[in-house]
Amino acid sequence: MEQRALGRSGLVVSRLALGTMTWGRDTDEDEAAMQLTAFVDAGGTLVDTADVYADGESERTLGRLLADVVPREDVLVATKAVGRTRTGAMGRGASRGHLLNALDASLERLGLDHVDLWQLHSWDEHTPLEETLAALDTAVSSGRTRYVGVSNFTGWQTAQAATWQKAWPGRAPIVSTQVEYSLLQRGIEREVVPAAEALDIGVLPWSPLGRGLLTGKYRHTTPSDSRGAHAQWSPFVDGLRSKDTDRVVEAVCTAAQGLHTVPLAVALAWLRDRPGVVAPVVGARTAAQLQVSLDAEEVTLPAAIRFALDEVSAPHTSYPDRRPG
Repeated sequence: MEQRALGRSGLVVSRLALGTMTWGRDTDEDEAAMQLTAFVDAGGTLVDTADVYADGESERTLGRLLADVVPREDVLVATKAVGRTRTGAMGRGASRGHLLNALDASLERLGLDHVDLWQLHSWDEHTPLEETLAALDTAVSSGRTRYVGVSNFTGWQTAQAATWQKAWPGRAPIVSTQVEYSLLQRGIEREVVPAAEALDIGVLPWSPLGRGLLTGKYRHTTPSDSRGAHAQWSPFVDGLRSKDTDRVVEAVCTAAQGLHTVPLAVALAWLRDRPGVVAPVVGARTAAQLQVSLDAEEVTLPAAIRFALDEVSAPHTSYPDRRPG
């Protein structure tokens, strides 16, 4: 698997990342072990989790696998904080107290003395940004993380955080932004991607398969074993469904048929080589599902197909994203 620098940093990661949101909930430890083994055997290195995934079970599962299944030195561990992990006013958010406590708790669940990438899971409008970013500096200077990033930030939030860190020598630079991005969700191209490129930040897309819609499995029905049929997840999947979505999915399926591959591979190949993108974060409930994503590493889209997909999925833009005239 090709390796890429994460932003303008010395951290080099695989161009596909393994997401673990289902681990400890929908994916048991044996299945997770098969996923991690297949991922590392394919050349993958970046494994992404968060303190809120399955109430911490995702981190615990990953920690046990790094102790018993895959050597720690073969994996780059990324986790996140900001989300609610306990009750009370200080149980969530981007305050110095919550963030550093959350990082210590993540390290304990993972069984590690440091993570490779620690990310702010979301923006916190109730905490001064300088306090939040000072906590990132502390995390790096104390050795608890090697690099820091953000997630689900808007364009101006990304730019403000990154510029603050660049303004004074010695601050920990923002090296990554993890945001939803796919053929069905291209809104970040308006401001987040330009901000990331201007400030040397690598983009890590989550839900690169359009919440599962780009696999084509929802074209005619909703499979009973899919997230779309699950009461907890159906609103998430349905949030992207529309007539425009149907046109994009049909275009992806047509391209896959012409290339003798699967729609998933077309969608991943399109995203993987977009400007600013370093590594789409692919999650799976089973090792068999993950293997389909790993096989997509062999797929390269012809220019004509890439252009057609660009056109059919183009996001609406207007002033000031697109100047009049």
